[in-house]
Amino acid sequence: MLLVMVGAAGMRVEGARAADDVSPWDGDTRSAARLIAGARPAVPSAPLRAGVEIRLKQGWHTYWRYPGDAGVPPRFDFAGSQNVKAVEVLWPAPQRLPEAGLYTIGYDRDVILPLRVTPQDQAKPVMLQIKLDYAICEKLCVPAQITTGLALAGGQTAQDARLAAAEARVPRKVALGAGQTLGAVPALAVRSVRREAGVDRPRVLVDVAAPPGASVDLFAEGPTEQWGLPLPVAVDGAARGLQRFMFELDGAPPGAKFDGALISLTAVTDGDAIEVPIHLD
Repeated sequence: MLLVMVGAAGMRVEGARAADDVSPWDGDTRSAARLIAGARPAVPSAPLRAGVEIRLKQGWHTYWRYPGDAGVPPRFDFAGSQNVKAVEVLWPAPQRLPEAGLYTIGYDRDVILPLRVTPQDQAKPVMLQIKLDYAICEKLCVPAQITTGLALAGGQTAQDARLAAAEARVPRKVALGAGQTLGAVPALAVRSVRREAGVDRPRVLVDVAAPPGASVDLFAEGPTEQWGLPLPVAVDGAARGLQRFMFELDGAPPGAKFDGALISLTAVTDGDAIEVPIHLD
């Protein structure tokens, strides 16, 4: 993987005063980020809802949790928070992006990454503090870092509809082969996964079902972030009504084995996204 880093320059962009449900913007003219708050869940013991909103200048992009052929994923540090036991970052469905002759995975427009915040004590106030390191790219890639905080009161918020829309784009976790049929129209599903010999190394064939005419993409991740599986490519040979993808078994870290490894497959269309765990038996 290659990431060309140059010094980040530009004027910092911060709001003069944050509303109760957003933190100030932190960043420059190419990108900025802030925290937003969602309404409290109906179940009092459920985690609080929040999000990291990243604003990108037109022509720039940032990366998903697995960046693909190049790039670096965002890094989150919530250590400065108060009354926070755990924070889970959720990832809306990404897209495949061309970059310097390679393909990366990420977002080429403004994005909200939903958060699930578990308090230490549900009865006490929560102060969420974040330090976010991420990369943004146009022709070159530059590092970006923001530090901001927001009190999560858990009341009504003007950001709730936008946060809910981002949550709806987080891939649903389903089993291999699972997928409902909407009348006679098949829903998005990973129907089969087959491992076979390849020209240079073993490869995996994945057949995906989707509504007719839907544009489908597929991403594959290893058990840990040290794995660097190739991006699946569309190939011929699928049965009618299915789309086939292939990726070679490459990119395992030293000492790791493919046999039995837990792989995550994320299938994405314009209107749906699923995440399917499989073991490479």
